[in-house]
Order: sequence, then C-alpha cells, then structure tokens
Amino acid sequence: MFELNDKVALITGASKGIGKAIAMAMSKAGARVVISSRKRDACELVAEEIRNQGSEALVVSCNIKNRDDLRSLVDRTIDEWGVIDHLVCNAAINPYFGPLKDITDEAFDAIMLANVKHTLWLCNMVILGMAARGGGSVLIVSSVAAFKGTTRIGACAISKAADIQIIRNLAVEWAGQNVRVNGIAPGIVKTDFARAIWQNPETYRRAVAAYPVGRLGEPEDISGAAVFLASPAAGFITGQTLIIDGGAAAASGQYS
Repeated sequence: MFELNDKVALITGASKGIGKAIAMAMSKAGARVVISSRKRDACELVAEEIRNQGSEALVVSCNIKNRDDLRSLVDRTIDEWGVIDHLVCNAAINPYFGPLKDITDEAFDAIMLANVKHTLWLCNMVILGMAARGGGSVLIVSSVAAFKGTTRIGACAISKAADIQIIRNLAVEWAGQNVRVNGIAPGIVKTDFARAIWQNPETYRRAVAAYPVGRLGEPEDISGAAVFLASPAAGFITGQTLIIDGGAAAASGQYS
C-alpha cells in the first residue's frame, strides 16, 4: 500500500531540508526521483546519495520564479522518463521577517510569485499529463503559519494559506480524472528556511515550549507523510492539508 515502485516523482527544492528528505524517502519507496533546485551542484550531491542506495535520480536545475525554467523542468523529465506520476511543490522563499506594515512591495511580490504563482504554474504544467495517463498525485508543502496570525512571517503565512486554497481547488477540478491533490503543513522544522528561529537561543526556547513533544521537527519527520499521500494507501484522500507539528495545533501554545 505504501510502495511507489516504478513511479516518477518530481520534487522542487530537493537539494536540502524537507525536499531532500522527501526525495530520499520516495526513492526508498521505489520511485525514480527528479531532484530540482537552483543549485545544480547541491542537487547532484543528493542524486549521488540516492544512486548509491541503488535508486535512480535525475537532476534538473530550475529557478521556480522563471516560468521557462519550470517548463524546461517538466519537459526534461518527460523526455528522460516519459511520465510524471507524483509532483511535490516544495520550493519556497521567505526573504522578509517582520510586521506587514514594513514589508516592501518588492519583497511581497517576490514571496507571492515564488510561493503561490509558481505552484499554480507548475501544477498546471504537470496535471494535464497526469490526467491523460489516468491519474497521479500532487503534494504542496504549506506551513502551520497558514492557520494563525504572526508578527514576523505574515507575508509567507499569506502565501502558504493561498497554497492551501490551491490544493482545495485543484483537488475538486481534477478528482474526476483520478488526480489527487493534497498538502502538508509542517510546524517549525530545523531547516535553512527556519534558521532564524531555531538558531536563536531565545526564539528556540519559546518555540520548543509550544510543542508538546518537546522538540522541533526534523526533515525526516515530514517525509513519511509525503510518501503516504503519494501512495495507494491514500487513494481516497484529496483536497486535504495534513498538519505535522508535534502536537502544537492541539495545545494552547502559539506558533512562532
């Protein structure tokens, strides 16, 4: 039920953090994986790890803010392996920390382009082919920040909330063609994306206090859910966003 044997999975932002963990887990579940991010050298290192474990990996560098790059990413995958069975939209940016009253138009637009518009672009490029071949799955990585107000990452939270609505809409639009679209909303995970939180001793202390499990997440804490949502075991799940946050949503503490 949890196997991805002979499937092709395309993962953006796969050179490190959550994206890398998902790529490693999907390869172990039997998938051939496409490793993509802006930095080709970093992608090659991940691909080498996967190949050393006896699995197949393809590297395609891509700037998610460039529509032509995304088109090339999809075309290269199809040229190499013929299909895309599973798409993971993980790449995102957050160049601004602080209240919304101080954010520049340039920073806000950059966040919306990278975190929202690129997701819709890529999904539209891939899902049509999935539907024509009888189905597939899409996973969009959102964030628990989408569910609460925040004084520091408001623009990113807005973009992640928009991603959750993209999940709902695409799930409804494509369910009849056997394409499932789901999301995961991680809490604070120890990645470069959240480095400003977990490397500061004071913010780290306050963040951990909000998590009943007594620790922050690791990338591998997220990857198992990604495999599940792509697998036949999740065949009746679509339009959902799974919160993975060590119990913080069930507790009274606030997200950082």
